[in-house]
This record gives sequence, C-alpha cells and structure tokens, in this order.
Amino acid sequence: MSDGSIKSRILGSSALKVSEVGLGCWQLGGDFGPIDEQTATAILNQAVNDGITFFDTADVYGDGQSESYLGKVLSDIAPDAVIATKYGRGGGTYPDGYSLTDLRDSVKRAQDRLQRDCLDLLQLHCIPKSVLSNGAVFDWLREVQQEGHIAHFGASVETLEEAKICLQHDDVASLQIIFNLMRQRPVTELFDEALEKKVGIIVRLPLASGMLTGKFDQNTRFDASDHRNFNKDGEAFSVGETFSGIEFNKGLALIERLKTFKPADFNMAQFAMRWILDHEAVSTIIPGASSPKQVTQNAATASLPELDKALHQKLYDYYVHEVEPLIRCEI
Repeated sequence: MSDGSIKSRILGSSALKVSEVGLGCWQLGGDFGPIDEQTATAILNQAVNDGITFFDTADVYGDGQSESYLGKVLSDIAPDAVIATKYGRGGGTYPDGYSLTDLRDSVKRAQDRLQRDCLDLLQLHCIPKSVLSNGAVFDWLREVQQEGHIAHFGASVETLEEAKICLQHDDVASLQIIFNLMRQRPVTELFDEALEKKVGIIVRLPLASGMLTGKFDQNTRFDASDHRNFNKDGEAFSVGETFSGIEFNKGLALIERLKTFKPADFNMAQFAMRWILDHEAVSTIIPGASSPKQVTQNAATASLPELDKALHQKLYDYYVHEVEPLIRCEI
C-alpha cells in the first residue's frame, strides 16, 4: 500500500516537480469503457491521497470530459497538482488544420475545463511528422507561452524519429513516449540525448494497455467503446497505442515468458513499472486506473527496490531477439 508520499523527480528543464508515478487520465474520457462522474471522482481522490501529483490528459479524451473531471476535482483538493494536457488530435485540427489561432483556441478551452489560468504543460499530441519537421508549431507554442497561457511545452510522439525531431528544439521540456518491457528501444536510441538536453521523459502505456499486468488470457473481452477492442489491429489510430503494437495472442505468449524473469516478491504490474522507473531519464510513468484500488497498487510501485543490472540486461536481450520482431509499427 502507498503511504501517501511518492518520490518525486524534476521534469526535464522545467521546475515542475512530479511524482514518479502519475495518473494517466485517458480512461476518464470513457475510452476504456463507460465511466461516470462518481467513479472518476473516486479515482482522482484516491490518487491525491496516495501522493500522486502528476496527471496527464488531453482535449480529445471524451471530447473534454477527462479535462473537466480533473478541473472539477483537483481545483478543490489539489490545486497545486501538475496537470499536463495535449493539443493536436481534435476535429478540424488533425491532420492538417494546425495554426496559431487553432492552438490558442484549444488552449483556452482546456483552461476553462481544467479551471487553470495557465496550463502547467501543453504537449503536442502525436501530430504528423511533417508538421513536427516544419517547425512552425513550436513557434506557435512559444508565442502562446509568452502570452502566459502555458508554462511549459513538450510533445507526445509515436516514434523515435519524431522524438529526435523534437529534441532539436532546446526549449522542449518533455517528451511523452511509449516505453515498457515490450518497447525497450529508447534505452539505447533516446535516453542519453534526452538526459544531455534535460528533456524529461513521460512514459505512457507502461503496462502495454494492461497486457503487462499478466491478467489477460485468450478469453479476455473488452467493451465495445474500449480502444483495446476497436483498435486492436490499428483500425482507428496507430496500432502502437494498443498492446504496444503486438498482436494480442502473440503478446499473451510473450508475457508468459516475461513472467519467468519476475522476482518472486513482485507481481507483474509492479515488475513492469519498477523496471521503467529504474531508468534515470524517466521523470514519471502514467499508468491509467479504472478503480481507486488500481490507483493505490500503481502508486506503491515507487517504493519498491530497483531491479539488478544483470536482470535488466537479460530483459533487454529477450526484447531484442523475441519481442521487437513482432511489433507492427515503426518504433
């Protein structure tokens, strides 16, 4: 159980102090199945009680529903919590509607929903590589920052190539990436440069859409509104966002093998998340939670001991030879 005091790390070059375990709030938009306000409130209250100080959301999670829940609850019980939201996947914006006016308007709507005069962190939300490469969007972020609407900005990206494009901009505070036992390549391809440039790493999908909990089997079924049902093969958006891009049944087999590496006193979710936190470049992980109990279980990961280096090497070798060849998207 968490004692309500999670260790914190500084997010990149910003002065933002964030809990090592944050809360991903995609599920508060109903994208993992329906969720009501009572459940959302209970989850957020538990997160604050467990010492979580970092919350990640986006304007498109439930068409603003996730942001609204966060604003309503946290403004009362945790007004100093760090909230990161995103811009770039909304209707009329993605894939080619980007402009300074569009960005600014999106930020103002997010401010209203989050009940914040200034957003702590605004992240580009998996926007096209061509838009990132053009660079104008970063100038727009700077302008909105100078206007006082956002304190810091970063980017949530799909690929390592996109991450490196963002690293060319010295004022990018953070990168949000997919990183877990089934997507390990950032260890060798990204982390050293991120550390050198003081860019914080926010890890999404630390449990590979729940696959790494070890609780799924061939009989597992997901709600029709759950992306693990409608996007399992990339039908709606990048296949990499669901089960880390690995076909479900093949993922199940990989997890069975990964269980053999797990220390006896860890469960699979703890093992998977502790492994991530062992990396110096990582500022915070943002597992989701569908219940207060899950929040507490996730938060407790920060107090677990680090895994030994020999185990890290074995896990990386296993990834390179057995896991990476099964990923169905660019990494």
